[in-house]
Amino acid sequence: MDSKLEQVKLKYQQGQALLDRGQYRSSVKTLEEAKSLVNPSSKLGGEVQLSLVTAYQGVDKLDDAIALCEELTRHPNLAIRQQSQRILYILKAPQLKRPEAWMTKIPTTNSEDNPTPRYVQAKPATQPIKKSSLDLEDITQIDTKDNGFIGVALGLFIVIIGVLIWLS
Repeated sequence: MDSKLEQVKLKYQQGQALLDRGQYRSSVKTLEEAKSLVNPSSKLGGEVQLSLVTAYQGVDKLDDAIALCEELTRHPNLAIRQQSQRILYILKAPQLKRPEAWMTKIPTTNSEDNPTPRYVQAKPATQPIKKSSLDLEDITQIDTKDNGFIGVALGLFIVIIGVLIWLS
């Protein structure tokens, strides 16, 4: 009996992990196996079935998800019943039409759901951009004569420091 329970828990955890990674087909298969091994009226059985509802949604089996969720609304466990009622309300809600411009298609990396190649070829090497040489000016042409500002600023600084020392 304990080995069967351990097997159910293992299948449930595997199904949850697959569901979290977006591998819905594999998750449905694993969770259906767990559902067949567990008592559907137990709390664990209800949790397995709730996860299965979510997995069904992921593979666009909305009718199966609704049917299972309706069964769960009569589950002996109150928490499972309440959660299934919330999910059922969402599943039966009318679908809003979204403009295509609002949608972003995100490719999956799951090889099971996406038969595209796993590895992508590298881009061909490009020629490095040549840096332009700097135009250096003749230093003798630069005006280096002081305009008196530095002397005035330094004198003002010394006066302010002197006043602060005298006041303290």
